[in-house]
Amino acid sequence: MALDAVEQVTDEVPADDFQALEDKVYRTIGRYKAARQALTAAERDAQRARQQLEERDQQLLALRRETVQLKKEREEIRGRVEKMLAQIESIAEERAS
Repeated sequence: MALDAVEQVTDEVPADDFQALEDKVYRTIGRYKAARQALTAAERDAQRARQQLEERDQQLLALRRETVQLKKEREEIRGRVEKMLAQIESIAEERAS
């Protein structure tokens, strides 16, 4: 049955038309392959971008933690320096008296 249909189509379609159709099919296949390759490349690039974004998010989080820690240390050191300055000032006042 399928063979009869193919023979019927080939009898009805001139060779030039068939060649043109065949060319279109091959061009379509080529475009499809190119589109699949482009899609694969785009998916790979998107995955790489997601990984880079995740790494940047982790770096940002680490930098925020470090900033908080450095601010705490700065405040601690500021307190210690103010305490030392107060002691120096009191010693200077005792000597002045």
